[in-house]
Amino acid sequence: MTDRSVHLHRVLRAAADKVYRAFIDPVAMAKWLPPYGFSCTVHHLDARVGGSFRMSFHNFSTGGADSFGGEYLELVPGERLRYTDRFDNPELPGTLEVLVTLQAVICGTEIHITQSGIPEVIPLEMCYLGWQESLAQLANLVEPNIPG
Repeated sequence: MTDRSVHLHRVLRAAADKVYRAFIDPVAMAKWLPPYGFSCTVHHLDARVGGSFRMSFHNFSTGGADSFGGEYLELVPGERLRYTDRFDNPELPGTLEVLVTLQAVICGTEIHITQSGIPEVIPLEMCYLGWQESLAQLANLVEPNIPG
């Protein structure tokens, strides 16, 4: 397979602004972004075009961790995010790019995600599975409407 990309689509029962905020708030990201079996430490997050972020995913089973960071290329509140990811591990070379589009729909927000430039060593189906888990956790974070 030459296209080293995954494409995901979901509809969430939450306003687009709330979903967008989950992508730029470090506490929120640490809660929903790591796939099942992983925790996350956000070391730095400067959510502005040209700003950067650094974080680590920690494998709870093995105790190992993978660190990565990137740069924000495009931020349109409530509509669109585009950013890069680069792993610190030299066995995971290259720069990934993530594009997230949000569109308000009658029942909440339609979200489309494309992650491209995935290193050959990462099986695409594992990347897709990880995103599915992350998006389930995102729904659990943004869909409840807790007053107060």
